[in-house]
Amino acid sequence: MRVLLVIAVLIAGVLILAASKPDTFAIERAITIEAPPEKIFALLDDFHNWNLWEPQVMDDPAMKRTFSGSRRGVGAALDWSGSETTGKGGMTITKSVPSTKISVMVHWARPFEAHNLDEFTLEPQGKATKVTWNMHGTNVYVMKVMSVFVNMDHLMGRHFETGLANLKAAAERSQGK
Repeated sequence: MRVLLVIAVLIAGVLILAASKPDTFAIERAITIEAPPEKIFALLDDFHNWNLWEPQVMDDPAMKRTFSGSRRGVGAALDWSGSETTGKGGMTITKSVPSTKISVMVHWARPFEAHNLDEFTLEPQGKATKVTWNMHGTNVYVMKVMSVFVNMDHLMGRHFETGLANLKAAAERSQGK
């Protein structure tokens, strides 16, 4: 009986701690790419090109992807369904400012429901471009519970860092480097 009481107190503690976490989150990473903004923009503004750099595609090559809407830019949409790690959801480009900024609304259905906004900002720096990937959204309760045990900025930040490194390789390869 005492063991059950201790377990119940521990579970309640985790749930209370999770409830105290912030209601929103933001994750941001940046990289400098030796390519002009228009080359990088082309890899971001067309979901058909995301297979060249996006970590989820590389983690789950069997992931099913369905394109709809515009070919590129505002209105371009992609639905995906994959393994446990890639989940299921959809995304739509909601803002596309040539060679400057792209905003993508992402809706997750699995492993849990979530709605996030991903933004890519491109800033010329001489012959290079600084690319910043920012994601922000509602910190759903499941993520709050996970964050009691795992640093979500570190976990998701690795995903961003891998994606940006892949984007750098793809953009610089197309530059002939």
